[in-house]
Amino acid sequence: MAKKRLTSPEKVAIKSWVLYVLRCQDETLYCGITNDLMRRVNQHNQGKGARYTKGRGPVTLLKSWPAANMSCALKAERAFKKLTKEAKLKKLKSRSRKDAVSLKLKGL
Repeated sequence: MAKKRLTSPEKVAIKSWVLYVLRCQDETLYCGITNDLMRRVNQHNQGKGARYTKGRGPVTLLKSWPAANMSCALKAERAFKKLTKEAKLKKLKSRSRKDAVSLKLKGL
């Protein structure tokens, strides 16, 4: 009987999707999704991220939330971007899990 080949944990690195919010140097907010948060923040700081953050760096990560999958992350990003700036700031301080953005992150 042939032995099964086991894959090392490094090769099976499952990356989960997250919604993240950055504060740019000009005090504006940027929202995006990724499955590798530190790499993406570094890209923004190197000017290789989104066009919006290109001339507004360095950026600071304010908060990130895990998403059930990529689809949920995209829907939550859209919901977050529709909020007013005051509502976005409130969401950043809130621990509520029942707002529209949180429910979309869970796939509800």
